[in-house]
Amino acid sequence: MTNIRVAVVGYGNIGKCAVEAIRESPDMELAGVVRRKSTAGKVPVELADVFVASDVKELGKVNVALLCGPTRSIPETAEQYLALGINTVDSFDIHGDALWNLRQQLDKAGKTHNAVSIISAGWDPGSDSVIRILMEAMAPKGITYTNFGPGMSMGHTVAVKSKAGVRNALSITIPTGTGVHRRMVYVELEPDADFADVEQAIKTDAYFARDHTIVAQVDNVDNLIDMGHGVLMERKGVSGVTHNQMFEFRMKINNPALTAQIMTACGRATMRLQPGAYTMPEVPVMDLLPADDRESLVKRLV
Repeated sequence: MTNIRVAVVGYGNIGKCAVEAIRESPDMELAGVVRRKSTAGKVPVELADVFVASDVKELGKVNVALLCGPTRSIPETAEQYLALGINTVDSFDIHGDALWNLRQQLDKAGKTHNAVSIISAGWDPGSDSVIRILMEAMAPKGITYTNFGPGMSMGHTVAVKSKAGVRNALSITIPTGTGVHRRMVYVELEPDADFADVEQAIKTDAYFARDHTIVAQVDNVDNLIDMGHGVLMERKGVSGVTHNQMFEFRMKINNPALTAQIMTACGRATMRLQPGAYTMPEVPVMDLLPADDRESLVKRLV
């Protein structure tokens, strides 16, 4: 089995779990970790035996880069890596037009530079997207509700941390049923920050504008953090002309660990796809698993 050389770009919660997932993959080799220049020289103890660089070009041959930075940095970062002929995987987590526009942008870049990009390869959008499509195939007429949480949303938390006056933050998603959610946002403020201004900036951000959002000021956000999260997807619909078909998919997870594992699996899949950009439902599920041939997977899993 040929080793795929993988670089981890960014070393936050997802980046740390990505390093672990790559090390556990039988067909992958960790090429190194790419961090900002300001942090590249400060190597954590657990990376003592890992090449840590501020530029991916320092790592030698890299087949795939797992982009573990903030969602809003992905369009620029992914295009830069694709221009080097390096496949990319990200966990871009904004649904709708933003996701579609990113796919169009990176599809053009991938085809131009003979590289592959799998976008939004987290669990939602990502693996949950695959489940939603399967549910709709099973009952073409009906309604699917996706209920997240309760748990910490990494994308929403990063968005809050970017606001002026915020020292630290935590965004928790609370499901209220039928796909409706409440966002509980906890913030530590800088001494000169005005809470009303911060609250307004958060509530008008695209991450929060469509949900009921409650912002609270606290003394210590770290005392509230828990990486646990989850999802419950429910579909009630019609198979053919038969009504009252009921499907449920539920999971309770460690958020960054699952995101990193899915990204790692998609990194493998990029080596089996034609140049361009893809979302997870467009990727053959067998390509996510390590195997020299599909026949062995069919025999074992089907």
